[in-house]
Amino acid sequence: MKFKLTAVSAAIVGALFSNLVNAQSDAQTDETIVITGQSFTDYKVDTSVGAMRTDATLLETPQSVSVIPEIVLEEQLATTLGDALVNDSSVSQGTKKWNREEFTLRGFELSSSTGYLRNGHPQFSHYMQPIETLERIEVLKGPSGMLYGQSEPGGLINMVTKKPTHQPMVNVGTDIDDLGSTRYHIDASGALNESGSLRGRTVMVKQDTESSRTFADSSNQERDRFLGYVVVEGDISDWGLWSAHYERTHDKAQLDSGAWLDSEGNVIGNSDLIRDMSWAFIDNEVENIGADFSYFINHDWTLSTSYNYQEMSRHRFDSLPGSTADTAADGSYVIKPFDRHDKWKHHTFHVDLNGDFSAFGMDHQTLFGVNGKFSSYSQHRVNANSQTIVPRQGTPSYPDFDENATARRVKTESQYYGVYAHDLMTINDQWQLLAGIRFDKNYEDDLDADGNVETKGVGDASAFSPKFGIIYHPAPNGSIYANYSESFTPLSADVLSDGTLVRFDPEESRQYELGAKWELFNNDLMLTGAIFDIEKSNILIDEFDSNNEQITTQGGKQRHRGAEAGAQGRIGEQWFMMASATYLDAEYTEHDQALKGKTPTNVPEWSSSVWTRYSVTDYTALNLGMIYQGDRWADTGNTIKMDAYTRFDAGASHQVKSGHVTWDFRFNIENLFDKEYFVGSGGSSVDNNGVLTDVHYGDERRFKFSVNAAF
Repeated sequence: MKFKLTAVSAAIVGALFSNLVNAQSDAQTDETIVITGQSFTDYKVDTSVGAMRTDATLLETPQSVSVIPEIVLEEQLATTLGDALVNDSSVSQGTKKWNREEFTLRGFELSSSTGYLRNGHPQFSHYMQPIETLERIEVLKGPSGMLYGQSEPGGLINMVTKKPTHQPMVNVGTDIDDLGSTRYHIDASGALNESGSLRGRTVMVKQDTESSRTFADSSNQERDRFLGYVVVEGDISDWGLWSAHYERTHDKAQLDSGAWLDSEGNVIGNSDLIRDMSWAFIDNEVENIGADFSYFINHDWTLSTSYNYQEMSRHRFDSLPGSTADTAADGSYVIKPFDRHDKWKHHTFHVDLNGDFSAFGMDHQTLFGVNGKFSSYSQHRVNANSQTIVPRQGTPSYPDFDENATARRVKTESQYYGVYAHDLMTINDQWQLLAGIRFDKNYEDDLDADGNVETKGVGDASAFSPKFGIIYHPAPNGSIYANYSESFTPLSADVLSDGTLVRFDPEESRQYELGAKWELFNNDLMLTGAIFDIEKSNILIDEFDSNNEQITTQGGKQRHRGAEAGAQGRIGEQWFMMASATYLDAEYTEHDQALKGKTPTNVPEWSSSVWTRYSVTDYTALNLGMIYQGDRWADTGNTIKMDAYTRFDAGASHQVKSGHVTWDFRFNIENLFDKEYFVGSGGSSVDNNGVLTDVHYGDERRFKFSVNAAF
């Protein structure tokens, strides 16, 4: 194999070296590069790699799926997963106080452990997921237990990373906003040898973010982030393909526990005040490293294997502000500082065998697979002395940690395995059937400080997860489908004071869904619609027995029914759009008296979103966006409501070609009319002092400007 060092090769090798250097230091970069090369028809996406794990198109997928493509992320200057997911109205945002984002999908909160995927691998998301490495974000709606095992009933977010290209591409750019935030990015891709059998891609990002919210010392909240990503892939003759990737994120931010409301829903004190101390922070360091291999057995059968190792280290130096009996009257509050170190390690793998064949008068697209996850977690925490804070009276002292204080140490290990199979059967041009089944086994142990098993089997569980679907194609450009699917979530045992384990069955979820998909305007526009009914059961409930002692039972149920509609693609010669609307009726149908009949927090009844692009010329375009969220409950007791809001965004871009360089200039205005609104809450209850904490404002009007050079 003859290697030819090109400009792209040099860029990738240089970025890889810089990435490894940055892994050992906090040295900051000044530039960044990002790859483009998309056409505006890329608003419409025809497939979802995560929904079926086969070559089936969206018209052949009996499930509601939305795909947010890279071009929309670039036009919106999105920098967080939350920026991207506003394009799907079935997703709502919750708290973001610990330098991470939480979401609900179809009204069910997505767990950071089981709600997210990266290229089909479970992805731990206790941090701000980087999106500059993504070519698309897939929202897989409804229970997905058949393919992915333990997961929440609302669905999954699958993040699909960028792959190397055969043709050389380099893009360098920066964007800034009116508060002084900056982001520099670099994306380079292309062949690494003369034959093109070896290809590589690298992405690097340096971001410094400023917030308009302020601490008691009048300083603004800041966030500092570095991202490095490298992927290399190669052909093995004509029978195989391999790839290897490495990604590192270093993300440090000061804390902001949001606004506080009284029992009437009124903001306590200054709405811009951050009650966390300016010295409090969360410092996240996350690495993903892995490899993929595909063996093309013949024209019809492919064997694919994949492995990913994710390690996250978090230093959380928290001031932990909380209310007092006088908070509502004079704004005073208490802080309870602590210093905490956490580490998570996750090994994930899957092996898939995909094949096409004909039998029994039908064509079959089959999948047989096995996947697993091995995880460990450790925590070390030391508490400091509490302090009472009265706004504008004195300066809080730095926390006083007692060197002789007893530290809290936590260690756990868990693992699960799953085997699965499904078959998409094509009976004729009009009818298709899907049938699939999965079996999972989950294990979890608590460890002592020395790493020895202290309590075995605290989270052991097993489950079957079926999925069935039927698809009718009244025309080649349309489909009508119905499906039934299930998922489960294991629950840890309750360890009593005498060491007895009280085991619980996994939470179980099932869904019925009926939907339709149509391609119009020469297949340039995809219209979708669905109605669904999801029920989650075996939810834990804390009750009191006849002796007034608290006991835990599993009688809780939660039911969400709703409808969705979407449109994505070209609606005119120069006009493109991505739009969605959702109606949702969510309720705890069976629970304790505090929750029965209540609606989960952060779940609007009505929501919608629209993002459009109009190409004035081949070089100039205008964008307009709208996000609507209806009334949502901020607390579990449904006593404080976050009002509905409508946010408008606008943008314009212009392209200039100069020799071999294409310059892209973009100007965006987020929250065009400077609407004040709450974007979400932490979903807790009003405390004993009549205060609800952890309620978060949406960003005020923000002006953003970017320039990118592609060559």
